[in-house]
Amino acid sequence: MRTILKRNNFFLKIFAVFLIFNLIINCKSSVVSNLKNGDLLFVTAKETGLSGAINNVTQKQKNASFDHIGILEKNKEGIFILHAAPKGGSQKQTLKDFLKDQVDDGQKVVVYRLKPQYQSSISEAIQKAESMLGKAYNFNYILDENSYYCSDFIERAFRENNIFKLEPMTFIDPKTGKTNEFWNEFYQKKNLKVPEGELGCNPNGLAASEKLERIKELK
Repeated sequence: MRTILKRNNFFLKIFAVFLIFNLIINCKSSVVSNLKNGDLLFVTAKETGLSGAINNVTQKQKNASFDHIGILEKNKEGIFILHAAPKGGSQKQTLKDFLKDQVDDGQKVVVYRLKPQYQSSISEAIQKAESMLGKAYNFNYILDENSYYCSDFIERAFRENNIFKLEPMTFIDPKTGKTNEFWNEFYQKKNLKVPEGELGCNPNGLAASEKLERIKELK
């Protein structure tokens, strides 16, 4: 009798482990299956360094504090993120690797989606994004036809359909009313004038677009 009970307990433990494993796999699959072609993945900003400096002069909404963005491409080969990043320039990265990079940096990813009436622009935007792959990263954050920064890459992808728009950039710290000291030093080192008022874009500005809706945070 004891032998039978021990055997039953063993099989119950195996079943429990199998069930938990299945639940974990299904949860992950559910997260991925809910993502759609053309979704925009925004990466939350850090409080210091370049990330904090970008957010300091661009944040528009209390619940939107971002320093990076990419567009999701979902096809028969897998799920990829097309984006422009300091490491690797304009690139096509698997969703798995993209998410791992953000987790390693202590940042989170929030999914935004074009509202239904603008969904028709996605196919053309992804084609355009594919054509920009391989270009260098724009470390000056001043519009350049030969290199792109993250929000610039996305704005260009959707430009033909006027989804986003370029706006005068500002580097003014809202707390002091003066140019943020980080940006003063940043452009001084490059022997460039702070491009105050020049056209550009940023992740927070794109996230504030009325053409987008916030879907969820990926966990």
